[in-house]
Amino acid sequence: MDTTVIRSTGPDRFEIQVDGAAGGFAQFVDHAGSRVFFHTVVDPAYKGQGLGGILVSQALEATRDEGLRIVAVCPFVKGYVEKHPEWAEHVDAPTEETLGAIPRG
Repeated sequence: MDTTVIRSTGPDRFEIQVDGAAGGFAQFVDHAGSRVFFHTVVDPAYKGQGLGGILVSQALEATRDEGLRIVAVCPFVKGYVEKHPEWAEHVDAPTEETLGAIPRG
């Protein structure tokens, strides 16, 4: 299984491709020096294969490399950073301001 994580716009998200097919995404919004992750989906056909972890790991690495703070609103991303304490120094708790930046609709 060959996986690739790419950044996409419209909406802003990181997507994981599996052997060239869409496998899932982690949607985010950039706001005031932070990247707010608010929705993550893995295609049910790929559940249980570790794709969510690969996707989130690479999305967080890209965020850190861009010098942005991480705000984990999505339960999957939040669970990932809680299980991987090496991310703690890069993560901020959600605030009313960061939650307000999440697109509605």
